[in-house]
Amino acid sequence: MSLEANQSTAPRSNFATIMIFLIPSLIGVFLFMTPINYGGEFTIPIAILAKELKGALAHSITLIVTLVIVSMAVISGLATLFKPKFLKAGSFVRHLLIVSPIWLVARTLGAIFVLMAYLKVGTFSIGDTKIEIHSDAVGGLVLHELMPILFSVFILAGLLLPLLLNFGLLELVGTLLTKVMRPLFGVPGRSAVNCVASWLGDGSVGILMTAKQYEEKHYTQREAAIIGTTFSAVSITFCLVVIGQVKLTHLFAPFYLTVCMAGIAAALIVPRLPPLRFKKDIYIDGEEVKGNPEALPEGKTLFKHSLDVALDKARHAQTIKETLIDGLKNAVDMVFAVLPVVMAIGTIALVIAEYTPVFQWLGTPFIPLFELMQIPEAEKAAQTVVVGFADMFIPSILAAQNINSELTRFVVAAMSVTQLIYMSEVGALLLGSKIPVNIFELFMIFILRTLVTLPVIALMGHWLVG
Repeated sequence: MSLEANQSTAPRSNFATIMIFLIPSLIGVFLFMTPINYGGEFTIPIAILAKELKGALAHSITLIVTLVIVSMAVISGLATLFKPKFLKAGSFVRHLLIVSPIWLVARTLGAIFVLMAYLKVGTFSIGDTKIEIHSDAVGGLVLHELMPILFSVFILAGLLLPLLLNFGLLELVGTLLTKVMRPLFGVPGRSAVNCVASWLGDGSVGILMTAKQYEEKHYTQREAAIIGTTFSAVSITFCLVVIGQVKLTHLFAPFYLTVCMAGIAAALIVPRLPPLRFKKDIYIDGEEVKGNPEALPEGKTLFKHSLDVALDKARHAQTIKETLIDGLKNAVDMVFAVLPVVMAIGTIALVIAEYTPVFQWLGTPFIPLFELMQIPEAEKAAQTVVVGFADMFIPSILAAQNINSELTRFVVAAMSVTQLIYMSEVGALLLGSKIPVNIFELFMIFILRTLVTLPVIALMGHWLVG
């Protein structure tokens, strides 16, 4: 069946338009949002496909990632310096290759770090501290553990995301949920789809969706910043890994209930505080919002309007060829533009966490807070608070090694998941996208989320774990 845009002359509810809406949308819902039992665990098909792709490329995936990051640094460096005329203004390739100085530096650092990690070189000393960029706790962790996952997810999610984005599903769900998402969280109803995709799949999928819709002017700067830092939730799969790391798998149900409660509290409160509160309600090109794009037309029910909006989107949908090209551009943009930034920022953050006491110093002010909440081993727990900004798994690793109290390990694990902003993935992805947040704002949001969620987690922990 052709997805030609010239169907706009057909009646609004014609069979072809309904099929154009239903078939891709249902496939997208199945791939990104339908939990299935696979290998004794519940996951989603896109995660299974990503895992299979990762397995198929197991012997070469780190080499592929290394070549991608190094080649991107070299080519974008030359393109940015010489600005060749054959790269047409406004073209996708020009946008991909010619970048600002700060992103060129990030890509260059990413190339240096990935070469060190792949070749297992790059040991140097600062004072008495011997730093190994290639170690399994720093660059090796990013290259061998994180990059294969991101590469696989980016390839498949990038190619298949148009099924969710381009055929009316977001319009249907977004319009239906406007009266929930807008008053509670200050964001469009369609952001609920981002949250579900992250919750069932992976936070990187949610950020990819948010960045794409921000670039297409579905979200303002404020909305994109809120959704990217609030609704790109940690997946159920990652939550299982975290709770298993602290040896509390038998408490997964109360753990996930706690994560949900704390996440809702953060979503209600943090967007109403600086820096998210001060983000502008303008689109990516500076255009201001005109009227209320989510207003319900007079004489229409909410469901009828939602269906009409969805079918109108389907009626003007791309052809199959255009959809494939759009998906390919998504995948290329994420793999070639974002992976180098993740490699750079993730490695730097892990160097700070592994070789300096910075995160321990920053965690010291939290000791009285843990003591106030009657959390055992408060000093050890406080040391895990800020280190989560580097990587989501580090707090749980430290808790498993150093903390005996089951309650405290429960609190640390839940806190690490609900803090959400960690630089080895989510933070770096946000910085690598066009979503308008900087690293200082991300750290502020990280601290605010910690302060908001920690009391909820502590209360739930005392109630559910004792």
